[in-house]
Amino acid sequence: MSERLNLLPDPAFVALQPVLAARMATLGAEIQAGQLAHLLDPLLRKILQQGFTEAGAHEGTVWLVDAAGEFLVPAFNTGPHATEMVGKFKQPLSAGLISMVFATEQPFLENEVSRNAQQSKLLDAQLQVQTQALIAVPFYLLDACRGVVSCVQLKSAGAVDPPGFRPEHLASVQAAAALLARLIEYRLLSQTVGWDCE
Repeated sequence: MSERLNLLPDPAFVALQPVLAARMATLGAEIQAGQLAHLLDPLLRKILQQGFTEAGAHEGTVWLVDAAGEFLVPAFNTGPHATEMVGKFKQPLSAGLISMVFATEQPFLENEVSRNAQQSKLLDAQLQVQTQALIAVPFYLLDACRGVVSCVQLKSAGAVDPPGFRPEHLASVQAAAALLARLIEYRLLSQTVGWDCE
């Protein structure tokens, strides 16, 4: 039977904790949608894709709140329309289910979401798609909700409805979002203290 590793903070670093915490909070607040792609190395992209695939999603998106706090902006997307939405679309925080998830910090799952009057149709109209099922979870980074991770099942014209999402699919997306955040935090911490995180 192995013993638990008893690891306590090194006294030499205790005095530096407030400075480091302040620096990390500043970094978190400064990360914008256009910068996130540079933090997503192939491993992080794979983790996200696996979470979306396990959920049975057609595609997924990481949304970050903009600097003014008025919009959620797609920072990364795994679907065929990524170039049409990443860096080009802005979802007003005053409308839509993605914005509701950001405001309430509560996860959301709905099948037949196209029938929900609260669903914003702005992005669907721009991309000429119909979102049929939606999972959206708050995206916590450096001790604050900085955006939303969402994934969708789309319905083509004349096609049968996709199978929809189940609670275990929501759990897969939540796990992928949490793992993504921890690895980004580790990368930022490593760069802040001068470690080679590659």
